[in-house]
Amino acid sequence: MTIVASGAVAPPPGPTEKGTGPTDRGVGPLLRGWRERRRVSQLELALRAGSSARHISFVETGRSRPSEEMVLRLAEHLEIPVRERNALLLAAGYAPHYPETPLDDPAMDALRQGVRRLLEGYEPYPALVVDATYDVLAANRGIAMLLEGVPESLLTPPLNAMRLTLHPEGLAPRIRNLGEWRGHLLAQMERQIALHRSAPLRTLYEEVAAYPVPDPVPDAADEPAEPAPHFALPLRIEHDGRVLSFVSSISTFNTPMDVTVAELAIETFLPADPATVKYLQSLQP
Repeated sequence: MTIVASGAVAPPPGPTEKGTGPTDRGVGPLLRGWRERRRVSQLELALRAGSSARHISFVETGRSRPSEEMVLRLAEHLEIPVRERNALLLAAGYAPHYPETPLDDPAMDALRQGVRRLLEGYEPYPALVVDATYDVLAANRGIAMLLEGVPESLLTPPLNAMRLTLHPEGLAPRIRNLGEWRGHLLAQMERQIALHRSAPLRTLYEEVAAYPVPDPVPDAADEPAEPAPHFALPLRIEHDGRVLSFVSSISTFNTPMDVTVAELAIETFLPADPATVKYLQSLQP
């Protein structure tokens, strides 16, 4: 059992393997790879970390072994994900600094309860919690509503938000602006792959990007006489003969000290027009 919210659409998935990068190459090449990925020079990194370009060069070539403190400091300034910071420490010969606590651990009680209250409090609007590979850990009744009619084969754990959204038998045929929304999601995954170097995320991306795209559904009759101005790309999705409009917002935890917490994301869907607000509120008991 992990996070379970009121109205959760499915049990949470089991643990999944996340890419951590090799630890047998030594810390130097790994740090150099992250520095180059961030497009930071040795001098700039040295200035940020209070070191010297010479020392950074020695670390990257293996001529100098960095202290544990230096590894963490460089990782911080390179904005390296928490899981990968542990990999750097292991490569340098140190123990991992950040724990990876299961969500069902008693130490996570406050987190689970807080997230549950957040999801319930957001109803009737949709909200869910996903991990680093978009496996759904919890969702509220608003999400369950949107998934009505989705085949059971796609609702079998581990439930995956990207797979559910883009699969031709999932939500994709109901999304009226699928071309735009699909492009947005794939671009989002590409940015995360570049940041996290996650092999499982890359595999998921290749899978969902290869899905056939359903023919668009004409929706001219659904357009209001005076379309509401959008402040962000909306998700326009059909439900029970109506077209609902949402704007997505993703929240993560500030300065996480645990790998599990660092990889959680809470996605909420804000109604983008008054008609969507009115319809969702009319569904409340």
